[in-house]
Amino acid sequence: MPSSHIIISIPKQCLSFITAGKTRSYSISTALKGTGQLMGSLCTPLGKHIVRAKIGEKLPLNSVFIARRPTGEIYSDTLARSAPNRDWILTRIMWLCGTEPGVNRFGDVDSMRRFIYIHGTPDTEPMGIPGSHGCIRMRNIDVAELFDMTPIGTTVDINP
Repeated sequence: MPSSHIIISIPKQCLSFITAGKTRSYSISTALKGTGQLMGSLCTPLGKHIVRAKIGEKLPLNSVFIARRPTGEIYSDTLARSAPNRDWILTRIMWLCGTEPGVNRFGDVDSMRRFIYIHGTPDTEPMGIPGSHGCIRMRNIDVAELFDMTPIGTTVDINP
């Protein structure tokens, strides 16, 4: 399989997947509070990462996750009304691990310990503008496509 790479542009709110000289781009939503590395900041971390784990293979679109485990629920308007303050993590999870000690790895800046993911979100959530709690949100169909193309260990650069 050819080497692949993900580049996330915070200003453009865009994720680009590059493999075999081809680029596929997706509109995303990063943190409403901007960029930052610290635990509890609700910011999107910057720097070099890898996809450490992939969760949700072959689950239906709009599958609901809590603590990285599928609940068996499928997101719907009725479910959303029953839990209006829930931060919905849907369809697939690609869990990121920082690779730069002191920047996004270890201590109080560790992206993996902060549970920073690329994941699906309700289709009613806007893309192209910041709105997440630190993760990189994508449309469900897009995150499922990206998940299938992305091997574990793929490098991810999150750029300011």
